Amino acid sequence: MDDSKAKSAGPIEPASDLSEIAAQCAASNLLDFAAQLAGLAEDLKALAARPIEPMPTSADPDAF
Repeated sequence: MDDSKAKSAGPIEPASDLSEIAAQCAASNLLDFAAQLAGLAEDLKALAARPIEPMPTSADPDAF
């Protein structure tokens, strides 16, 4: 490609800029994922604090 075609093709982003953009996207995705995991951990902690109550079955004489 000669210089006249290169100028008309528009600016080309250097690979380092693209790598930086990809790294920022990955970091953002990881932060979102970490926030979701933190929310899940809070939900699990709340569930763990609740007592487990037995459910009556048809084999229990007191169920009816």
